[in-house]
Amino acid sequence: MARKSLVGVVADELLDRIVAGEFPPGTVVPGELELSAKHEVSRMTVREAMKTLEAQRILSVERGRGTFVNPLNRWESLEAVLRAASEGKNDAAAAVQLIELRRMLETGACELAASRVSPEEIEQLHLHVSAMQKAHDSNDVGAFVEADLGFHDVILHASGNVFVAVLFEPLHRVLETRRTQTSQIPEIQEHAIGHHRAILKALEAGDSPRAREAMDAHMQQTLDDLRTYVLEA
Repeated sequence: MARKSLVGVVADELLDRIVAGEFPPGTVVPGELELSAKHEVSRMTVREAMKTLEAQRILSVERGRGTFVNPLNRWESLEAVLRAASEGKNDAAAAVQLIELRRMLETGACELAASRVSPEEIEQLHLHVSAMQKAHDSNDVGAFVEADLGFHDVILHASGNVFVAVLFEPLHRVLETRRTQTSQIPEIQEHAIGHHRAILKALEAGDSPRAREAMDAHMQQTLDDLRTYVLEA
């Protein structure tokens, strides 16, 4: 793997501070002199690092006022948005929007998979649901999350649409982080297992409309659980 330039390293470090909430949206980031001392680099390096974040619409320069942090919905870097969603503090909007994105993509993928899923993939889905139940019974959150993600990955690939799987690949880390947070709650696990069983039955029957509806119901339950047990807790 190519080594990052010093400018790239400083840009990453500054992004880390933004994601951690040190510089919330709308606030002014420190000047070049302060940042160069903090990161132990030249002012030129800081200037180029800030230009990198400005190009990604993470920062905005207002002449005579300073450099401001933009709200997340203006960022144009997928990697930066995913970092904010997985590592950011108290970003309820990002959590909700992630489920909205999943709902748009996964309901369609599930509908396609109903007519294309293979017997081997159906068996894999059964194994993942069994693993979820076993993990729930033994209070093994890590195993539950792994089986949960595995179940959805099978459906994405069973859809037969290469773009679906490619679009979801960058989301894996943030999905794993979010699932680990929510799956610590037994009630959420129970809801997920029930919905996964319903999705599996629809796929086994080869019923595309029913498969889409089952996945949509799962996404709605996921959103409801997030609001009930996490965001409003």
